[in-house]
Amino acid sequence: MLSAISPMLGETSNGFLIFLIVLGLVGLIVLFVIGRFINLWIQAFSSGAGVSMISLIGMYLRKVDMRTITLAKIQLVKAKIQEISTNDLESHYLAGGRVINVVHAIIAANRAAIDLDWKKACAIDLAGRDIIDAVRTSVDPKVIDVPNPKFGKQTIDAVAKDGIQLKAKARVTVRTNIRQLIGGATEETIVARVGEGIVSAIGSADTYKMVLENPDRISKAVLAKGLDAGTSFEILSIDIADVDVGENVGSKLQADQAEADKRRFQAEAEKRRAMAIALAAENKAKIEENRALVTLAEAEVPKAMADAFRKGNMGIMDYYRMKNVQADTMMRESIGGAPGGEASGGEKRTT
Repeated sequence: MLSAISPMLGETSNGFLIFLIVLGLVGLIVLFVIGRFINLWIQAFSSGAGVSMISLIGMYLRKVDMRTITLAKIQLVKAKIQEISTNDLESHYLAGGRVINVVHAIIAANRAAIDLDWKKACAIDLAGRDIIDAVRTSVDPKVIDVPNPKFGKQTIDAVAKDGIQLKAKARVTVRTNIRQLIGGATEETIVARVGEGIVSAIGSADTYKMVLENPDRISKAVLAKGLDAGTSFEILSIDIADVDVGENVGSKLQADQAEADKRRFQAEAEKRRAMAIALAAENKAKIEENRALVTLAEAEVPKAMADAFRKGNMGIMDYYRMKNVQADTMMRESIGGAPGGEASGGEKRTT
């Protein structure tokens, strides 16, 4: 009987030992898991953040940085902002947002009584804007130099109506417009618009002295144009930091225009001279052509006279009378001062 009971007791003790080992392993695993999350859970519990152990385990399984989410939730609770849940923080983290930056911006906006809700802040952050800098600029306006020295230009150059160039520098004080931060134009647009306004204001001045005597006319003219429309900023003031006198652009342009006119007139005169020379050469060619035609016609006269002699239409006395008439004509031309003293027939009278 005892021999039959002894194996049964041995098997029971072995099973119980295995059970204890398994239970110990499970306990070690539980302790390891709890030890991984217990620090954050205690920190959240002591701060009243309401982050449960199950939430921490879920964050771990979803590959969410549970330390970032927990610390962000604690900061919101300590700032007495209760409407943002842990799920909201996780959603923004999984969307690729910078949770801590958004939380800091929400807290700063809440302290400064700026209307900034969680969805708008997340949208601004996901758009790539620096949400912390935006809130900071809303509270503490910043100054923008016009022109921006980073782009290599030191002054805004413009010319007054009297032709004198002025070189101006401006400082624009702006603060962020949270409502237009999404989709609004950036700082570069403000710089470009203010630069354009300065050029327009100087260009509308009758003389450069008017601008030097009253530089604030530039700021007033620029501010009146509402240059911050459609941008992420609200322009508070535009101050002209410096105005210097540059070149006399008007006189330089007039000198260049006079030189251009001179070259144009010289070209036109040369053109007329060339046309006159060409016309003279053409007339000379026509004269030579006409002389050739006359010579050819005069060469036909002896042939006609010979033909008249052969046909009996002209006698010898007729020929001598013609020669006498030619000689008389040449003599009259010679007495009258006719050049050459030659008769139309090309012969001189013989005595």
